[in-house]
Formats: sequence, C-alpha cells, structure tokens
Amino acid sequence: MAAKSNPTLRRRRLGSELRRLRMACGLKSTEVAERLMVSQPKISHMENGNRAISPRDVRDLCAIYGVTDQQVVVSLLEMAKESGQRDWWHPYGDLSNSVYVGLETDAEAIRVFGPMAIPDLLQTPAYAHAVTEHTASRLSAEQVAARLKVLLRRQHRIFDLTCPLSLGVVLDESVLHRVVGSPDAMREQLEHLNALGVEPHIRVQVLPYTAGVTPGLSGSFSILHFADGCPAEVVYVERFSSDLYLEKPSDVRDFAALYDRLRARALDPVESRDFITDATKAFIDAPIRS
Repeated sequence: MAAKSNPTLRRRRLGSELRRLRMACGLKSTEVAERLMVSQPKISHMENGNRAISPRDVRDLCAIYGVTDQQVVVSLLEMAKESGQRDWWHPYGDLSNSVYVGLETDAEAIRVFGPMAIPDLLQTPAYAHAVTEHTASRLSAEQVAARLKVLLRRQHRIFDLTCPLSLGVVLDESVLHRVVGSPDAMREQLEHLNALGVEPHIRVQVLPYTAGVTPGLSGSFSILHFADGCPAEVVYVERFSSDLYLEKPSDVRDFAALYDRLRARALDPVESRDFITDATKAFIDAPIRS
C-alpha cells in the first residue's frame, strides 16, 4: 500500500516535519503551545503522530515557524488532509496496536526478535486465536474475531508477489516448545513456519538455548524500515501497559546492533528449519493438557 494512502504514516511524517521546523526555529514545544493557545501535550501528540492534525493547525504552525515557501505549505496541508482519513482497519473496531499496524502497512522491511511467541505475520489462525484469547481475555468473541480478521489482512503483505514485505525473524527456542492452543495447533504452526521460511523474502532463525544469556532476553522488538519514509526506520518495543516507538537515529542504531548480535548467535536459516522440524515431532500424538 502506498504511503500516500496510509493515514497513520502520514501523521507521523507530518509530525516529524513539524518537529524539524520547530527545532530549526529554536522554539520549545511549550512556547509553540502558548502562541497557539493550546496545551503542550497537544503539540507533542501532533509531533509524535498520535493524532490527526487539522489543516488549520498546520497553517498556523507554518506562520509561527516562518515557512514562506508555498510549495512546502501546500505539501504539509495535503498531508494534514490525508492524516485525517480513516485507516483501513477502522471498520473492525479499536485496536490497541493501531499505530503499529499503520506503520507495518507501509514498511518495506521488518526485522523482529520474538522471545515469547511467533510474530503476528507468521501465525496460523489457530495459533493467533489462542494468543488473542489468552492475552486479551476481556475481549468478547466478536472482538476476538474482528482482531483475527485484521491479522489475516495484515498477513497479505508477505504474500503480495508484486511488493512482498522483506521479513527477518529471530525466535528464541522457547517459542518452539511453549504450547499455544493445543499440540495439533502447535504442530500446524511450526510446519507453517518452516513453509514460510523457504520464501526468498522471509528469513527465520532460531536462537537455541545453547546460545546462553543474550541481551535480547529483555523483550520482543521490531525494526521497521521505510523506503521513502520520514523517519527511515522506527523501532517498536511491545510492552504490557503501553507500547514504545523509537525514532532517534541513536536508538535505532542500538536496536539494529542488538538484532545483528542475536542473528549472529542464532542458527542459520537451514539449520533453523531442521531445528524446527525436530521440535515439531514433540507435538505429534502428544497428549492434550487441560
């Protein structure tokens, strides 16, 4: 999906550009808020892409920042209009990870470290259903079904032959042994994982227990790369209470280096497929636990 049709990414790009213009003027967000007669959190939300930005706010901000190039003003106003459109998943209801889904929709490549579960884009429906039921127990059956529909739509990216998403995944070995759903669901999931792993644009590696203690054991994270994005890369850190999005080049470099270290200590893709095949055998004719 082109960036121009992705309201989430347009909000973040617009916010990044407005932040750049503010900093070029040497203004603090509190000073801008005072001039606009709004709260400082509103300025932060706009710059972080957490909310749609009205064309009027953009016009006022351009005046404050002394933007005289009308082509720049028109471009920012156009982004503001597009940022107010509804995202494709809006009909399915509110999503707790809507910002991430928006970024994922427009990413060209994603690198993921999964220490606890199979990443969303590689999950089978049965595995995804079990994960959703247990991690979002307050959801109704209808809400669970809606989230699964969104997940299946997201997975279209890796099967899009015209512009497939480049996906690199490092999985901790524990993910292969943790029973999610049932033994049959796990067997199906691991077989699916191996089937996807042979695709040229998907790289799956397993970090075995024998790799010892690694810095990545602190939690899962994803690094999203955008071909013509602003910013070029975003780090997504999934947390229990609130997700974290990092865009500073130094933060992105730190996580990229961490991912490279994890990948270097993991089995290569061929060894990983053999490892996953062996792990699958444990779920053949395995007793079902209540």
